[in-house]
Amino acid sequence: MKILITGSMGYVGSVLGRHLRATFPAAELIGYDQSFFGHCLTNASALPEVFLDRQVFGDVRDLPAALLTGVDAIVHLAAISNDPMGSKFEAATNDINAEASIRIARMAAEAGVGHFIFASSCSMYGYAEGGPRKESDPTNPLTAYARSKIGTEEGLRRMDIGSMNATCLRFATACGMSDRLRLDLVLNDFVACAVTAGEITVLSDGSPWRPLIDVADMARAIAWAIERPASNGGQLLSVNVGSDQWNYQVRDLAAAVAAAIPGTRVSINTDAPPDKRSYKVDFGLYREIAPGHQPQVTLDQSIARLRDGLVGMGFADADFRNSQYMRLKTLERLMAAGRLAPDLRWMGSVAGRA
Repeated sequence: MKILITGSMGYVGSVLGRHLRATFPAAELIGYDQSFFGHCLTNASALPEVFLDRQVFGDVRDLPAALLTGVDAIVHLAAISNDPMGSKFEAATNDINAEASIRIARMAAEAGVGHFIFASSCSMYGYAEGGPRKESDPTNPLTAYARSKIGTEEGLRRMDIGSMNATCLRFATACGMSDRLRLDLVLNDFVACAVTAGEITVLSDGSPWRPLIDVADMARAIAWAIERPASNGGQLLSVNVGSDQWNYQVRDLAAAVAAAIPGTRVSINTDAPPDKRSYKVDFGLYREIAPGHQPQVTLDQSIARLRDGLVGMGFADADFRNSQYMRLKTLERLMAAGRLAPDLRWMGSVAGRA
């Protein structure tokens, strides 16, 4: 089996390579990444790419068709990965997250790739009153990032994918420890606050609902999708990936972190304007069609792994919201250094992009 992973050097990709090597030990694993965040390692004893057979550097907008030769499955993670980046780089977010994704899927179908796995997002539900959202419910995207995920799913539905299976994994909000940690995720932010300052500062009133999933369980779901037959969910499937038990209000997440790290205070901004991104999600379909790949990491375990990982690396930066572990800050620093253009393409020589 030959598997191509785009976004292999990101937060999820750095966990996924290890998981796929353990799950498919004989597989040929190829990574493809621009390496915006390749230097943002988190106390890793070795580069996560040691689990891959080959790492290719490049922009997904330019992914060469030749790279798809003989590929059995594409795991498409590469994306401008959160709302702040999507807001600042809206045009690039559409180009990278939607247009390039559709182009790669079309090339994959033409190349005879068997499986296309797209990392979609539950954020497309936006603000949702009433019960937990199912895949058949209307979407309500509030951000460029969420709109880009819908755009890719719609593009897949419009195109002729031939005999290829396409699986759109609508992931809950990611959390958990990684060799390339992100701290611009709600649970990860709270643990970093507790470890570095002994106080969690909740920027909203704490009432919004968020479904969460540990990054290790995201990797488990991707492994399932790589082998999913069309008879299980259809040739083109969009499915919410997470667990009903992991629908939490933000204030409850803060309380759980405080309980796990004694002495932590919780400060909630009760005067904050309402955060319109609030939704609960129904994960019943995923539970039905992927019973052997259900999330296994508990909230307490995810918090403990983050705590132990940060403590183990001596992390003490109380100003971490301005650090390299915030993806937008990394892009802004690369731009300020003249290495990255406003359209999020590397400037300079090919060697400078490696």
